[in-house]
Amino acid sequence: MTRPKGEGPRVAVLISGRGSNMAALLEAAAAPDYPAEIALVLSNRADAAGLAHAAGRGVPTAVVESRGRPREAFEAALQAELAAHDIELVALAGFMRVLTEGFVRAWEGRMVNIHPSLLPSFPGLDTHARALAAGVRLHGCTVHLVTPGVDEGPIIAQAAVPVLPEDTEAELAARVLAEEHRLYPAALAWLASGRVRLEEGRVVGTLPAATGALINPLPGYAPLPTHRAKD
Repeated sequence: MTRPKGEGPRVAVLISGRGSNMAALLEAAAAPDYPAEIALVLSNRADAAGLAHAAGRGVPTAVVESRGRPREAFEAALQAELAAHDIELVALAGFMRVLTEGFVRAWEGRMVNIHPSLLPSFPGLDTHARALAAGVRLHGCTVHLVTPGVDEGPIIAQAAVPVLPEDTEAELAARVLAEEHRLYPAALAWLASGRVRLEEGRVVGTLPAATGALINPLPGYAPLPTHRAKD
């Protein structure tokens, strides 16, 4: 179950498929001290597997079908559904629909997305295959505010993983996904609690002191040593 109504901003999570990041957000939001309420899980596809998971946790769900309707009609229905649930923040979690500039502007500073790369590298699709083809040594994920440009919004947080010599696309994707499930709930909490905010096109604010693991470029793989200043 989510937090009692009225405790923290009301969040809608938008999905198009299985919603593994949505599941991570629901799990985090179940904690008594999480600073947001997941008030709605919405999909643009009636067959999205994540809807059943959300309903099983007692979270309201909705479908605004995008297939076979004009973009303007789809977004008007989407906006109406968000308004009906008094939504204050929107979290995109595998939502495979490009939103118009008008819709994005209406949610400026209040809509976030998670992308499976270290932006600005590898925006768009097939990020893991492209990372392997490019021969990068680090890959990862990014939580960012949504702007009209695809995967171009101001960055809230990133987590990196190593790219190992024998990695397959599936192995690298699984390694990144584990970090997505850790990073997204934390970044959404920072935004919901006001620790970070959009100001003049940039994310500003003070992150919690205990987030060193999120800043570590290789979390869980090569922990950074703790250095103390000499007296």
